[in-house]
Amino acid sequence: MKYLTIQPPPKLAGFVRCFWILEDEVNPDKPYIHRVMADGCAEMIFHYQTPFDEIFSKDKIETSFHSGLHGQSQHFRRFIVHQNFGIFGVYLYPFVIPILFSMPSDELSNEMPDLATLMGNEGKVLEEKIMLAESNEKRVEIISSFLEKKIARNYRHEPAVFSTICTIIQTKGISNVQQLAKQSFLSTRQFERKFKAFSGFSPKLYSRIVRFQSALNMYGDSEKSLTEIAYECGYYDQSHFIHDFKEFSGQHPRFFFSGKAEGAEYRDA
Repeated sequence: MKYLTIQPPPKLAGFVRCFWILEDEVNPDKPYIHRVMADGCAEMIFHYQTPFDEIFSKDKIETSFHSGLHGQSQHFRRFIVHQNFGIFGVYLYPFVIPILFSMPSDELSNEMPDLATLMGNEGKVLEEKIMLAESNEKRVEIISSFLEKKIARNYRHEPAVFSTICTIIQTKGISNVQQLAKQSFLSTRQFERKFKAFSGFSPKLYSRIVRFQSALNMYGDSEKSLTEIAYECGYYDQSHFIHDFKEFSGQHPRFFFSGKAEGAEYRDA
């Protein structure tokens, strides 16, 4: 399995956290199952080889899109593929959604629309360019050019809310949201309304999701116990940590950090 991340060009650094590529050769007799966890950021996703099927239940599996948006989410999803695959992803700050798609971020929370639905013919053209690109380096060039033009045309700065979202991400969800609200020079109601419109969730829920993501990123640190991970990530106690982890991933953290968890192979790549 091949997994790598690429940093965006300077003009996009305030909007795109990274580009990523995931590729693997799959034996049809041993399909690959990928689990997407809750996340406070959104992703544009392009399956330039085989598209995945989404597993809704034991009896319900449906083919997912070739390209689309995975909005910021408080739920986990499971996907399966039986052939070789290649995915190109664009990991976006949630406040980029209104800029790119002309709708509040919370309208796309927990949603996975395809690009044609979101962007019409513009989405179809972008999908074709990404799919036909001869390399991932070329895909980075294509999407960077597209995003730079789109942002330059539609960008409307919201300094208080944008910086608050970035601060919560940078502090791994441990920030004092009430203090950040005061610093925004907005009333509590205005702040919460704008925060949800640009992040997709309330400040409290968003912080919980980001805190959970900070715990996920400690995967591979075998020297730390669950209790140590919990406290380091800002949880009051281990039971609180386990509750959130199971809610946002569908797995017990002990199983996830064991290295045997479903869909965690790319973290070892």
